[in-house]
Amino acid sequence: MGLKNNIPNAVTSLNLVCGCISIHFAYQGQLEWSGLAIFVAAIFDFADGFVARLLHVKSEMGKQLDSLADVVSFGVAPGIIMFHLLQTGDKAWGTALPAWVPAIAIVLPVFSAWRLAKFNIDTRQSDSFIGLPTPAMGLVIAALPILIYRNLESPLFPFNDYVVYFVLHPAVLISTTLVFAWLMVSPLPLFAMKFSSWGWQQNKLRYIFLIVSFLLLLLFFFTAIPIIIIFYILLSITVMLFKKKNSSHDEV
Repeated sequence: MGLKNNIPNAVTSLNLVCGCISIHFAYQGQLEWSGLAIFVAAIFDFADGFVARLLHVKSEMGKQLDSLADVVSFGVAPGIIMFHLLQTGDKAWGTALPAWVPAIAIVLPVFSAWRLAKFNIDTRQSDSFIGLPTPAMGLVIAALPILIYRNLESPLFPFNDYVVYFVLHPAVLISTTLVFAWLMVSPLPLFAMKFSSWGWQQNKLRYIFLIVSFLLLLLFFFTAIPIIIIFYILLSITVMLFKKKNSSHDEV
């Protein structure tokens, strides 16, 4: 395998490096930096596919390496962040949870691995996704410590302390963990962000999503990430229902 074929793999490896850095920061208790490292990993995760298409290279090794890197960056690292958030939330709220409860966060890396393994062998997911992509889940969890500790909150819409306190409640964190773990392995159909061309008509849905996401990021900064992921899910469901309605009309 030549140098050209390994360039996308090198970019994927940077995704993995960022995931390892995120884990390091999480164990140091620097959860904001851990979350930011996951965001950088997501940039490399997007870039490796873009580079591969640009260079017209594709390999089975690249596919497997991408999944392995994603398990670390968007599965293990978010799981450790959630573990620490559950411990922090328990102390902040004085809920006196049993010592094993923060270990619920383990479902995030486990279901991430399950989701990625299914994706690698499912031929139906070439142009769309079935279940929430692992990086999307990872970004939601990565945004939580940034939201809670407010290092990068929007000056236009500063979050109220009561909202932050609510997000840190163990019941909210546990619910978030379980819901997003289920979404990754659910049969929910979601549109993919792969561009086969740059035309508006073929990519209208993707462009609308990107424009709305960009505006949300301008308004809310990193705290927009959970809103964007929820918008992504709702938009996919809307499109699915619209297609079902049209197909049922065609059959009549």
